[in-house]
Amino acid sequence: MDAESPSERRPRGRNPRGQGERLREEVIAETLRQLDELGDDQPLSLRAVARAIGVAATSVYLHFPDRDALVLAALERCHQDLALAVRQAEERADDPAAGLRARTLVLGAWAHEHPGLYKVLHESTLNRRADLHFKEVLARSTEAAVRRCMEAGLAPEDDPAAVALDLRAAVHGAVSMRVNEPDRGWPPLAEQVDRFLVRLVGVRPR
Repeated sequence: MDAESPSERRPRGRNPRGQGERLREEVIAETLRQLDELGDDQPLSLRAVARAIGVAATSVYLHFPDRDALVLAALERCHQDLALAVRQAEERADDPAAGLRARTLVLGAWAHEHPGLYKVLHESTLNRRADLHFKEVLARSTEAAVRRCMEAGLAPEDDPAAVALDLRAAVHGAVSMRVNEPDRGWPPLAEQVDRFLVRLVGVRPR
């Protein structure tokens, strides 16, 4: 059992009636912060999350029955926010090819800023013991972005699903290597992304 010293606790009043959702959001935000710091879901505990926001562990259990449920909810929220940022970047682009590039760079920038969350989302054992179905949202949107390039005549006709999978594998490989070997002399990610788009998708060189 985790000990809770006075220096570790932060006093907090009870949420007024009807504000349980506010506590849930605080728990998710703190969970994401700790996961990003830890780079792994295994060391995370509900008690540590509760202690950090100044509530009893039982308050967290009211919203999440166990640690995996909490981690999954936090990662789903993270993924939703990332999907929104990707969509907004794509919508600001001038054409489908520029949109595909913009969304890909957003994913790379996010992984650079949140390497711990990236590792939990893609490399933790949670991927083997839980259903992270929400990750399919970005997979499907990448396929749709590739299809738009083909339909606009900005990339040769091909199987959008296969091309999108190749692109995702290449980008995740490039990002993962940067996350796990940050001290190597990597070229700018944008340069690699441009090569991926030319060689894997077939868009014209920038």
